[in-house]
Amino acid sequence: MPKVTVTEVVPAPLDAIYRVLSDMQQFPRFMKSVDEIQILERGDSWTVSQWITRLQGAKFRWIERDTFFPEQGRITFVQTEGDLKTFQGEWRLVEVPEGTEVTLDTEFEFGIPMLASLLNPVAKLAIRENAREMVRAIGSTAKDATQEGKA
Repeated sequence: MPKVTVTEVVPAPLDAIYRVLSDMQQFPRFMKSVDEIQILERGDSWTVSQWITRLQGAKFRWIERDTFFPEQGRITFVQTEGDLKTFQGEWRLVEVPEGTEVTLDTEFEFGIPMLASLLNPVAKLAIRENAREMVRAIGSTAKDATQEGKA
């Protein structure tokens, strides 16, 4: 199963970034590849969310279970239904002297073995670029909130 990992250091506090990450419904406001996120269910440390995103012009829809580990600076997600056979991953935050190291790991599988050798390399590049944009947008939003005194 292809895996993509993106790590960036963001000059913002870990707690501010975690707050932005935890408020997924707001992603469409500052992420151009995310059209819509709805929270379908919510528990103490989890949500079930429905996503509509664009990747290289194609729309993808899925429902995922998100599990929150604030004390560890982690959020995991696993697709429960959707356009891909498998889509899962994890956000990890680590305090560093320059701010916060933000890592997004994703694993995916199209579920079409005959086309995997053609689709996977292209998808990995597209997902890597999209993940990089997501990490930067979250970092920028958290940094702005911190400077405005909202974090």
